[in-house]
Amino acid sequence: MVDFSLWDIFRNLLLAARWTVGLSLIAFAGGGLVGGALLLARLAHWPGAQRGVALYVQVFQGTPLLMQLFLAYFGLALLGLNVSAWVAAGVALTLYSSAFLTEIWRGCVAAVPRGQWEASESLAMSFGETLRHVIGPQAMRIAIPPTVGFLVQVIKGTALASVIGFVELTKAGTMITNATFRPFTVYACVALLYFALCWPVSAYSRKLERTLRRGH
Repeated sequence: MVDFSLWDIFRNLLLAARWTVGLSLIAFAGGGLVGGALLLARLAHWPGAQRGVALYVQVFQGTPLLMQLFLAYFGLALLGLNVSAWVAAGVALTLYSSAFLTEIWRGCVAAVPRGQWEASESLAMSFGETLRHVIGPQAMRIAIPPTVGFLVQVIKGTALASVIGFVELTKAGTMITNATFRPFTVYACVALLYFALCWPVSAYSRKLERTLRRGH
């Protein structure tokens, strides 16, 4: 048993929280890029895109993130790729996030009145011009609150990366608990740090939603 003070426990958890934040940002940014590409493919009506993207979304939304992490970590190894837990967690969370973000954004585009598309066609605007100047700005206004809100789910989802050995906040908490035999103290600090990460994002999402509702 290691004699850690409360400050020692909190300090070590705070250091591990950096990796939670880093993984969350990578997953959110990567998921946004992939999700945006999937949304464009769906809106452009490329051959097979509708069914392909719908299947992609169903697979990643319909299976546990835990299983996706295992498959990314061990599946890439079966392909001969010796990847670290960091890379596997980043890949799994990026794919998971992209499935949710593309569906969130699809709903936001669908919320734009159909007459906006028809008005753009009557002005002989191309698909790209319609998205950039007419549909995109309106859909983005609707999409900001749920997109920011989804970041909270990504932050909490990083906790599952501990099962493949990625040392983030939850994994660090387990390691410190094994060394100190003080599970209540350690996990109370873990919960406090997750709250400190998630609450500002949730509050900002609600503020954006209220602001946009008043503007509307």
